[in-house]
Amino acid sequence: MTLSRSLTAAVLVAAPLSAQQNPPQPPPVTVVRAARMFDANAGRIVPNAVVAVQGDKILSVGGTNLPKDAAVVDLGNVTLLPGFIDLHTHLVSEISAASFTAAVTNTMADGAFSATANARKTLLAGFTTVRDFGGDITVALGKAVDRGTVLGPRVIPSRESIGITGGHCDATGYAPGVLEQGTKDGVADGPWEVVQAVRYQIKHGAQVIKTCATAGVLSLEGPVGAQQYSYDELKAMVEEAARHDIRVAAHAHGTEGIKAAIRAGVTSIEHGSMLDDEAIALMRQHGTWLVPTSYLADRINLAVLPPLVRRKAETIIPKARESLRKAIGAGVRIAFGTDAGVYPHGENAKEFAVYVKLGMSPIEALKAATVYAAEALGKTDRGAIVPGSLADLVAVPGDPTADITATERVSWVMAAGKVVK
Repeated sequence: MTLSRSLTAAVLVAAPLSAQQNPPQPPPVTVVRAARMFDANAGRIVPNAVVAVQGDKILSVGGTNLPKDAAVVDLGNVTLLPGFIDLHTHLVSEISAASFTAAVTNTMADGAFSATANARKTLLAGFTTVRDFGGDITVALGKAVDRGTVLGPRVIPSRESIGITGGHCDATGYAPGVLEQGTKDGVADGPWEVVQAVRYQIKHGAQVIKTCATAGVLSLEGPVGAQQYSYDELKAMVEEAARHDIRVAAHAHGTEGIKAAIRAGVTSIEHGSMLDDEAIALMRQHGTWLVPTSYLADRINLAVLPPLVRRKAETIIPKARESLRKAIGAGVRIAFGTDAGVYPHGENAKEFAVYVKLGMSPIEALKAATVYAAEALGKTDRGAIVPGSLADLVAVPGDPTADITATERVSWVMAAGKVVK
C-alpha cells in the first residue's frame, strides 16, 4: 500500500470515530407560554398556550414532556398566533408623487434599499411570510432573508409580472423607445410569448406567476376594468406554470377579465373589484381564491396621483368594497392580501378590520391570514401552530376574536425560531 493510500484509509477510519465522540448537539429548546393561542386549523382560541420551539421549527404544542433545561418565555395576557401571511405586497416601493417616473429615474440599488427597510417594517408588524411582486429585487431579498443577512418576512417572489404590451404590467406613459420591454421583462403578447415569459421568470427565481388579466389603477393605460389577456393567453400561462408546480395570481378588476382568469385556472384573483353573480359562482365552482386588498381604499393618498389615475381610483374603490361584501356573503374563499406599497408598509394588519366590517367573522379573518393564505400558497409548513411547522409566531394583546384590531398591536414576533420583536 502506498503512503497516500494509507493516509486516506486513516482519515476514513478516523472521521466516523470523531463524529461518534463529538456528535452534533441539537438546538436548545425554548418554551413559549401565553394566556391564549389561536388554533387556526380548528378556528378557535385555546387557553393556556404552551409551545416548544427547537431551531426554526415548532417541536410540540401543549405542556407535556418539556425538556427541564428549556428556556421559558412567558408572554402573559396575550394571544399567540401563527405568523401572519400577506399574499399581495410591493416591498420595493411606496406610492408617492414620484412613483410614476420612478421606472426611469430609480436604479435597482434604490429599490433594494427600499425593499430592505420595508421588509423590516412588515416583519415587525407580524407578517412572517409575504407573496411579493417586485422583480429581481425581491427574489434576492427572499434569499437574503433565508440566509439571515436581512431582517424581513419569508418572500414568495413573482419576479416580473406578465402582461400585454401597453397594459397595466407594462411601463406606460413614456415616449417611444423609453423603457421598451419584452418577454424577459414580462411583456408578452399571444400564447407562445406568454409561455416564454413564464419560463424566463421561473428560470430566474419566480415562485409564483403574477399576471395582469385586466387594466389597473396605478398605471397610465386605459379603462381600469378592461380585459387585457384573452382566455387562450391565460390558459397557456396557467398550464405552463403548472408544469413547474407554480401557481398563477391574476390582477383583475373588470368582470370579464376576472371570469376569463377563473376559467383559465388561476389560483387567485387579486383585487376582484367588479364581481357579478356569475363571477362569484365561478369562483366557488373552481375554488378560486379572492385576495381583496381592501384597506387601501381608506388609506391611498389620492392627492399624489395624476388626474387620470385618480379618476380610475375614485371609480373602482366603491365597487371593490361592494364586491368584497358580496363575496364574503356568498362564501367565496378569501385569503389575506393588502397591496402594501399603495399605502405605507407596516400597516398591513389594518386589512383584518375591513373584512370584519364587511361581514366576515373575526375567526375567519384570522384564518384568511394564516391557514387559508398558506393553502393558497400551497405551503403546508406554515399558517398553523402545530408540531413540525415553521417557528413563525406572533403575539397580540388580549383576544383578537373579541377585538380584531388587536392584530394591529403586535407585541412580540418570532421568525424562524428567533425573537425579533
